[in-house]
Amino acid sequence: MPKVRFVEYGLEADVEPGTTILQAARKAGAPEGDRCGGVCACSTCHVYVVRGFDQTSEQEDDEFDILDKAFDVRATSRLGCQAKVQGDVDVVIAEESLRAFRDEHADWPVPPKVG
Repeated sequence: MPKVRFVEYGLEADVEPGTTILQAARKAGAPEGDRCGGVCACSTCHVYVVRGFDQTSEQEDDEFDILDKAFDVRATSRLGCQAKVQGDVDVVIAEESLRAFRDEHADWPVPPKVG
């Protein structure tokens, strides 16, 4: 069973293969945004896969198009709603996603970062 780790928060979730990073974030209680509801219509679920990028699904054209509108895109950028995990991955939530989460869930405290 794949493990998704949200390294800056020390949170993790064991998930079934094919689970998206966004679904894993919800399970782990990680503060990943999703203004569009996870339908690949915005970039607020932007994350960096810092380990295990090859354990995520192939990127489709729709994801590339949305990432073109994201901030601070890197070689390991993924949309959490599109990246399905097949094995263990370590993830860092992009700042734009964290801001969106705070806007969407003002009453839900963001866990403190570790280290």
